[in-house]
Amino acid sequence: MAEMKPIVFRGDSREALRSFPESARRRAGHQLEMVQLGRDPDNWKTMNTIGAGVREIRVREERGIFRVLYVTKFVDAVYVLHCFQKKTQQTSSGDVEIATRRYKELQRERMQ
Repeated sequence: MAEMKPIVFRGDSREALRSFPESARRRAGHQLEMVQLGRDPDNWKTMNTIGAGVREIRVREERGIFRVLYVTKFVDAVYVLHCFQKKTQQTSSGDVEIATRRYKELQRERMQ
């Protein structure tokens, strides 16, 4: 069995994930577990506008559309940058800004 990478939540992303409705939280958690094992989630897309290697887990359920933005390009962990409920067709600029800021902070920390 593949070794599981730990998950490191950036900012308030853990609390945001915990605020999802239970079914969305469970589905997102299962998808993150697949990522920890080095596999692709069932429904994802790249988010290179935020940074190289950033991906988005996409969860749709009866209470809405939910997203988990993460990056796996670092060998030590899966970094969850941002979790949110999507309100419009396009990801809001506020959500993109939060994830971009956390990605840049992560890169700076890793260079020190």
